[in-house]
Formats: sequence, C-alpha cells, structure tokens
Amino acid sequence: MSKSLFQEFDAVSAAQWKQKIQVDLKGADYNQTLVTATHEGINITPFYHSENFGIAQPIATKTTEWKVTQYIVVTDASEANANIKDVLTRGAESIVLSITNESISITEILADINVKTIPFHIEMDFLSVSYCSDIHAFAKANTASITIGVDLIGNLASTGNWFDNLTKDHEALAQILKFDGFKSVLTVRLDIYQNAGATMVQQLAYAMAHVNEYLNHYGEQITNTITFKVAVGTHYFFEIAKLRALRHLWSVLAKEYNVQSECTIIASPSKRNKTLYDYNVNMLRTTTESMSAVLGGADFVYNLPYDALYHHANEFGDRISRNQLRILKDESYFDKTDNPTEGSYYIESITQQLAEKALTLFKDIEANGGFLKQLKAETIYRKIKESAAKEQALFDEGKEVLLGTNKYPNPEDRMKHDLEIEPFSKNEVRKVLVIPIGLRRLATKLEKERLKHE
Repeated sequence: MSKSLFQEFDAVSAAQWKQKIQVDLKGADYNQTLVTATHEGINITPFYHSENFGIAQPIATKTTEWKVTQYIVVTDASEANANIKDVLTRGAESIVLSITNESISITEILADINVKTIPFHIEMDFLSVSYCSDIHAFAKANTASITIGVDLIGNLASTGNWFDNLTKDHEALAQILKFDGFKSVLTVRLDIYQNAGATMVQQLAYAMAHVNEYLNHYGEQITNTITFKVAVGTHYFFEIAKLRALRHLWSVLAKEYNVQSECTIIASPSKRNKTLYDYNVNMLRTTTESMSAVLGGADFVYNLPYDALYHHANEFGDRISRNQLRILKDESYFDKTDNPTEGSYYIESITQQLAEKALTLFKDIEANGGFLKQLKAETIYRKIKESAAKEQALFDEGKEVLLGTNKYPNPEDRMKHDLEIEPFSKNEVRKVLVIPIGLRRLATKLEKERLKHE
C-alpha cells in the first residue's frame, strides 16, 4: 500500500469525541458520570486527545538499564558481607546499604566483592567526614561503583534535628563534596513526604525546594549528580507520571544553576498503604508499585518485603520481594524498551499537570522564605498532616480501599503472637528543633483496634 491505513480516515477532534460520548450518555451529566477527581487536584477524564495539552517535553529514561536492588541494614560488617554475597548470587544487581554505626568498617563490609561492576549506594545514620573519606579511599583503590547519600535536610525533616547543628552539618557536607571519586553525594528523600501522607504535588514541590536549599548554599561546589529517593504509592499511572515529572522539574531547576541535569532515582514501594492483617495482599501492592517505578524511569528499584511491618529482616521475605522484581525483568520484559510510556496522552497529560502544579507550589515556598524556613515554622509538617488527614478520612469512610483491611477483611486473622517488631510508629519524647515528619499508615487505627480484641 502506498498510503498509510490511517490516512483513509478523517481526523476526529476532541470536541467530536466529547460530543459522541455525551450522546451515548443519554442525558447523564458528563462531569459527574465520567470525570474522576483526585487528591492532586487533577481530574481524570474518559479520553485524552493531543488538542488538550501542548507539545510534551521529551523525558529520557533508560528503562532497559534499571537494576534489581537489595536494601540491607548494616549492624555487623561480617554479617552484611555474607548477606551481600548471598543476594548477588540470587538475583540482586545492585545494593543499597544503610549503615547504622560509624565503627562498622566499609572495607570489611565489601571484602571480596566485585565492587567494580556492582553499583553500591551507601546511606548512614550519622554524618562523618572521616567515614566518607574511608569510603572514598576504598572506592578509588578498588575502582568501585559507589555513591553515597547524604541528606542533612532529610535528617532534620525525619528526626526533628540536625546531625549536630546547622553550621557544623553544612561544613561537614562541604568537605564531603570535595571528594572527587563519587558520582553522587547528595540525596533528596521524597520518601519521607510520601510515607507521611503528602500528595504527589507536594512531594515534587518539596523535593525541588529541598534540593534548592543545597543549590543555594553550595552552588558550584555541587559537581556530582543528585540522587532522589522516592517512595511509590498505589495510584499506578499517576506514580509513573510522578517520576517523569520529577526528572523534568530537576532538569529545569538544574539548568538555572548550571549544574548537571542528569539525576539518579532510587525507588521503593510506599509503607503508607501496607497492612498488618491479610499481609499477603502487600505483595500485590508492592508488585504494581514496583511496576510504576520501572515504567516511570527509576534507575534502581528495591522492594519492600510483604512482612516488613511485623518481622525482622529475614531470608524468606527478602527473597520473595527480590523475586517479584526478577519476574518483572525476566518474565514480564520490563527492561526491553526505553521510555515505554512516552506518547501516551494520558500519562503525558498527568506528567505535565503534576509538574505545573508542583512548580507553582515550589515558587510559593521560595517566595515565603524557602524550604528550611517553612520546615522550621512547621508549615511543611502542617500541610502534609492536612493532606494525610483527608486521605485518612476517605479510608475511614471506606472510599479509599485497602482490600483485606477496610474491605473484605478476614475476621479469623490473628496477628498478635506473630509480631517480632512494633508495627506502629511511636513518638519519642525528646527535644527537637522541628516536629518530625514521620510515617503515617492508613490502617494503623483499625489494626490497633483489631489487635486489642484478639
């Protein structure tokens, strides 16, 4: 055929589509029947047309290169070393290490491991120039693929305090930024805001305002790429769009400061919608959330074990969570195409709207003194609390559904004697500079009542 098949048909405008739908509705109201409102202030419409939004900005993602990642909390060097070696033979392609103590030797943790080809991202519960210097020396000596994740503001937001104080923390980070062997040093933790109940617009705006504090303070000292750590929720298509909007917003902001517009995204499922009862449903939730992370363009994805709320880290839970990712890659072919969502009018439209709304909120934060000022004034805490309360009310009314928890629960479930760790967040009584932004799970109140009556 000399002509494309589609050239034989007349183009159909958005107005014609809508007119046809209204005819088929037979008098029912279009907006009330087919338009769905969301927490983000973005309405989902029954169809999307190129006329409804401008030319989409290309957002390059390398979905073919995403890594199945294992998250390991390190309390003992030799145990961590054995664990790393084990998971690397069982499907993990990269490792995120959370180091709890400055006395733990990085050399012992990574002894006899192929650090040249396996990417490692190292986070610490402390801020230490000397410890980062040790990591840097190890990385250079072994040509290791290591990034570190320092987030002073994230620590302030999540714990309520600086590691030491504002001045000393920033001085320490300035020294760490001088190490030239790391691709990435600074991490911006969006997961804090998502797990506390922030909307996607808030998460994106806070991420930009959060990183903007570093850009304002350090400027040209930031020669490395930025790592964004993201928690992915249950709203499948919107979460895909959230990650795409994050890359776009960072690209815009980075150009303003003439820093690298490339960024790294480490993603994991949210804890906000995970449940204690009917815990196997958590596997379904984490699977779709990991799918969103991959399709949205995350570089590294680590999964949340189905029993993470009530069990210590264990081999079975870790293996199942890792295998979920292996199935996405090896059997569902989620690594065969770059930019798989590009060209979807629906996702492109949501991406654009999320980015625009987040940019508006970001500008408002900057106009009112910036992120740190609003964090210290507890404006950020209050805004997230308000958003979380709205979603909690929908959950309590049964409009926001968690299957097996507030809908179709199994009354025979018993969990009291299976709790190895405390499944509910506790507020420690201690002196803080700001109210910590902590985890708020939707099912907490309901689960406490069920445990009480077992």
